[in-house]
Amino acid sequence: MADISEPIAVTLLVIDVLESLSVSYVIGGSLASALHGTARATLDSDLVVDLQPEHVRPLVQQLQEAFYVDETAVRHAIERETSFNLIHLQTMFKVDLFVAGKRPFSLAQIENAQTVIVATDPERRARFTSAEDTVLAKLYWYRLGGETSERQWRDVQGIMAVQGPQLNWDYLRQQAASLNVTDLLAKNEN
Repeated sequence: MADISEPIAVTLLVIDVLESLSVSYVIGGSLASALHGTARATLDSDLVVDLQPEHVRPLVQQLQEAFYVDETAVRHAIERETSFNLIHLQTMFKVDLFVAGKRPFSLAQIENAQTVIVATDPERRARFTSAEDTVLAKLYWYRLGGETSERQWRDVQGIMAVQGPQLNWDYLRQQAASLNVTDLLAKNEN
């Protein structure tokens, strides 16, 4: 996979396992914001996954040769609807997996995913969060982090600058209200 970046190449290794287990997923975070807005360097990739307890053992077995993966952390993330990470042993690149659980916004991100070609020769496709869901997730994490992350804020502004009038503002406003980020969204409505 010489024609793709390390973050995508490592993320595809995880996606291959998720797909083999029929686990729904979506790529979000900085990879999604780069797709919809302005590209920037990233230290990890973020996936929202519909992971269930029956997936734990096969997931760990299929990933453990190439990744550091803690089975207990995976089980706890599923039980608590939180996240866990995988570390690619060869590159030390980190992949964060956020368990969707029953959270409506996480499930909406998976449902609204857009399939994108991420590599050619051979062609590879992956599912990314929509521009709207990427904006909402970035605003949510910005708020959760005490509204101090310039990176999250710049990602939102980059998406707004590139996608602007194409965004579904009705959806954005509705979801922003449910995530308690309506005021942050309003600051980006120009």
